Amino acid sequence: PSYLGSMAPPTGADATFTSPDHKKEEYRRYLERSGVIDALTKVLVHLYEEPEKPSNALDFLKMTLGAPTGVDVEALKAENDQLREKNDQLTQRIMELTKKIESLTGAPAAAE
Repeated sequence: PSYLGSMAPPTGADATFTSPDHKKEEYRRYLERSGVIDALTKVLVHLYEEPEKPSNALDFLKMTLGAPTGVDVEALKAENDQLREKNDQLTQRIMELTKKIESLTGAPAAAE
């Protein structure tokens, strides 16, 4: 049929042009390779088979996929940064105290 002619790959100067359909197909293959399509299919089938449909389907999808719900991500990031800083400070303090022990005893301190 004549409508299939428009689906032929570009040739010549047009060959370097990436069509939107080609980009969509590449993206679909990426999602398939990475397991996203399979995971979404499974969770949607699970939702379909759920005898009592949840009031919030999006929260159901997030919960089924394992996404945290009701968690303040920014607060967790800030806490993580604070804990990393505290860890760096304590590591530095351990090194200082180890050097002090070595200078007082004249023997290398046991490393932990």
